[in-house]
Amino acid sequence: MQFSGKNVLVTGASRGIGAEIAKVLAGYGLKVWINYRSGAEAADNVKAEIEAAGGEAAVIGFDVSDEAAFVDAIKTIIDSDGELSYLVNNAGITKDKLALRMKTQEFMDVINANLTSAFIGCREFFKAARKKKFGSVVNIASIVGETGNGGQTNYSASKGGMIAMTKSFAIEAATSGIRYNSVTPGFIATDMTDELSDEIKKSFTDKIPMNRFGEAKEVAEAVAFLLSDSASYITGETLKVNGGMNMA
Repeated sequence: MQFSGKNVLVTGASRGIGAEIAKVLAGYGLKVWINYRSGAEAADNVKAEIEAAGGEAAVIGFDVSDEAAFVDAIKTIIDSDGELSYLVNNAGITKDKLALRMKTQEFMDVINANLTSAFIGCREFFKAARKKKFGSVVNIASIVGETGNGGQTNYSASKGGMIAMTKSFAIEAATSGIRYNSVTPGFIATDMTDELSDEIKKSFTDKIPMNRFGEAKEVAEAVAFLLSDSASYITGETLKVNGGMNMA
């Protein structure tokens, strides 16, 4: 895949899917800015791994839900590199609980961390990228933003909102040459799923036509495609990476 831009900011990139996205994009020749909120050592490890493979990376720590910090981070990147070509909004949290027991603050904490932060990133990227009339954003949503999920009213709402928000940004930014797309991962093998019992894992995989969890690299390659020149006429789309679990 070819990339006309030279750098990318990946939020929440110190571990899991975000770290894999960072490594894959670096493998395609992009300078990757690895964002973390509290995992400085893990972010440094991702940077070291990228550099050991011949890639280029930088670490930038800030809380994506802090508007001023997010704005300053984008300014820092542009001051350093002269541009910000791509953005991947991956950072997020969960606070799972049945809706009847969920406090309003628990709902809003997840909305702010997952959806409001992505809005800030999308908006600030738009402001910066329209000067060059070039850029691409991928928002990491979730299958539960399409289907809903018991115990995840807040998380499902944040990811469903992200999908709709992505389409709205795509409409507004299209004439400026900027593309916005989203990816909805299904069950992906991470350090969190590694802790599940074999019985619980089987109960999940039985619902997946491909009969396995996805790999973080499979999500990362989907992100790379949507960012790349290969997807130059694709905007406002939602790419499902779920092994056939949700085909609607």
